[in-house]
Amino acid sequence: MNKDADAGQAPSGSGQVDAGDGGERKQAGMANAPPDAPRAAADNPPAPMNKTGGAHCVHGPPVGPRSHEGSHKAGRQSQQRRYQRRRSGRFSTGPFYAALDLGTNNCRLLVAEPRGDSFKVVDSFSRIVRLGEGMTQTGRLHKDAMNRTIAALRICRSKIQSRDVAGVRMIATEACRQAENGELFLGRVRNELGLELEVIERRTEAQLAVAGCRTLLDPETDGALLFDIGGGSSEIVWLDRRKTRRQRGLIRAWVSLPIGVVTLAERHGGVDVDHHAFEAMIADVREAFGAFRARHALATAIAERNFHFLGTSGTVTTLAGVHLNLARYDRRYVDGLWMHDDDIERMMAKIRSMDYQMRAANPCIGRERADLVLAGCAIFEAIRREWPCRRLRVADRGLREGILVQLMRADGHLRSRRTKTGRGDGARHRNERKSAQPAGDSPRE
Repeated sequence: MNKDADAGQAPSGSGQVDAGDGGERKQAGMANAPPDAPRAAADNPPAPMNKTGGAHCVHGPPVGPRSHEGSHKAGRQSQQRRYQRRRSGRFSTGPFYAALDLGTNNCRLLVAEPRGDSFKVVDSFSRIVRLGEGMTQTGRLHKDAMNRTIAALRICRSKIQSRDVAGVRMIATEACRQAENGELFLGRVRNELGLELEVIERRTEAQLAVAGCRTLLDPETDGALLFDIGGGSSEIVWLDRRKTRRQRGLIRAWVSLPIGVVTLAERHGGVDVDHHAFEAMIADVREAFGAFRARHALATAIAERNFHFLGTSGTVTTLAGVHLNLARYDRRYVDGLWMHDDDIERMMAKIRSMDYQMRAANPCIGRERADLVLAGCAIFEAIRREWPCRRLRVADRGLREGILVQLMRADGHLRSRRTKTGRGDGARHRNERKSAQPAGDSPRE
């Protein structure tokens, strides 16, 4: 998972984000984070699952003492203007773009401005709302879950309205796709908040995940298995570098499984998970792989060629945080990190050996995720058994980043590195609407 920032707090490591055309390699494997690295927390998280089911302001340099009264007055006025711009959210230059992702478990927002071939995150928000809580049993969104989500969306609306945004896209995924009363909830959001949520198809969700993580693909490999473990669904994408370097061509095959950490924890329990329950979770996930028509072809390709995992989910970011022994979750140390097979085995065993209280006390898991993390580990373990790769690239980024890249490129921002080799912007805009880069705060689940 990505670690969640509390209301109004920016995630650690928010800042400039690479939106290049792929192939960049990032050294993120530091052994320990600074002791004061901020960790996000969710407000009033709901009860754990059982079997029943901040902004980064850009501060200007301090104004020093002047020798003349006029200079003092000008300095004070300059300070006041800077203070007012910070208070109003207009200190950065813009143009600003906003991306909101409402999932089964999380409500997450990024606000950013383009910077050359990348963009800078200027504000963010993430809160665990568990919109899909109880849907496994009822097929409906519960009133309390909708109220929690409305409260989080109200904060997102305030952040978006604090800036004159040039473009915004607000998406909703599996919970709103599947709930019997999903349209009722969307109408309530529209009437109470004036926000129009777009319920995206699973194909679009998979494409946006690729757009958000694409630059973390190792250029020395033949491809990657990208997976995005969500609260209500999980996407698996076969990325094939041999096909073409254009992003659309990278996607050889994909599948969206109607299984996520919330649905799996509600089905099998998330508090007390013994070996039998964990294996039952894995069996459920592997059975769902039957819907993936490229299942066996992907297994053959991984066995014969050089592939790696590219994981964009709270499960893998949690594993990375535990692996690094972070005192507080900090995405700067997690995003782009490489983990090898023995690292993954060790961290999976460590988390599985923890009881609920130990998981809740771990700073990279926390009480709000303690009943979900083992379900995420089971989904990841099912993927590992089906398509074994020796290396994992951890991505604390995803759908929101993909949205931002699309919005900015549609307006002519984010200069492509390929223009330096003689390829023009016209070809880029014809061939690409999606790209990649990191996120800033919390796991998607």
